[in-house]
Amino acid sequence: MRENNNKLVVVDGNALVHRGFHALPPMYSPKGELVNAVYGFLLVFLKALKEIQPNYIVATFDLRGPTFRDKIYKEYKGKRKKAPDTLYAQLPIIKNVLRVLGVPIFEKQGFEADDIIGTIAHLVQSQNVSPKVETIIITGDLDALSLVDANTKVYTLRKGLKDTIIYDKASVMERYEGLRPKQLVDFRGLRGDASDNIPGVPGIGEKTTIELLEEYETIEDIYLAIEDNNAPLIPDRTQEKLKKSKDQAFFSKKLAKIDIEVKIDFDLENCRNKEFDRSELIALFQGLGFYSLIKRLPATKKIKLGDF
Repeated sequence: MRENNNKLVVVDGNALVHRGFHALPPMYSPKGELVNAVYGFLLVFLKALKEIQPNYIVATFDLRGPTFRDKIYKEYKGKRKKAPDTLYAQLPIIKNVLRVLGVPIFEKQGFEADDIIGTIAHLVQSQNVSPKVETIIITGDLDALSLVDANTKVYTLRKGLKDTIIYDKASVMERYEGLRPKQLVDFRGLRGDASDNIPGVPGIGEKTTIELLEEYETIEDIYLAIEDNNAPLIPDRTQEKLKKSKDQAFFSKKLAKIDIEVKIDFDLENCRNKEFDRSELIALFQGLGFYSLIKRLPATKKIKLGDF
């Protein structure tokens, strides 16, 4: 009998879809549908579930259309190359797979998957569940590291689809030279983020950003020290750069901050990892042409995600 370890896995669907699409060559189902992103998604998803053995599972996705960030900054993510239609065409297939597997899907117009992920992690921590539920976010990028805390970790990919790492608070601090996870929003506010086209403060590099946040902790405290003429450790030239781009620094932090208060109808019990018939999964994988995954299924009639 599996140990009740009270773990919730939250999947960043779009991030894994992109990783799978770009990591694998074209693959086609017996019907002729392109399914390389679906297969890549499942490779990461099933590997993570086998390692983590969660009690609860939920998936999140972005929806097409502007988010609240696009509305306040039209250049947000403006430098990203649009993914091909052959990637987006696989999203309905992946969502159908998750529904067959009994995994609830959360998405909301006007918000990114990161916001839904942050909200779910926040809601789970606020519930009176014993023992406390540990949330593990499965994603392909590092934006979610700002959500890491005593009860939240990030399971992410370093290279390809097999080289994975789990970030807790200590490993986040190690990667960012002592910065705590919650300071990564300030880090992106000062340093900027080229992938999301967040401007940050021009002329302030990663080393200076880390030094500033190690000393003053937040963007707000940095500017308070400068305004009070109480920042002797910040060189005059750096202070000038910060003063010149003060509004941009605060605006960049606003763009980088994950919204953890999105209004969603979330019930932890509805996300429980339940048993289902092996035959259902065989039929699903046969329809997609995923015969190698069928070979991994245990011989028992009833199975759970995490069993293979």
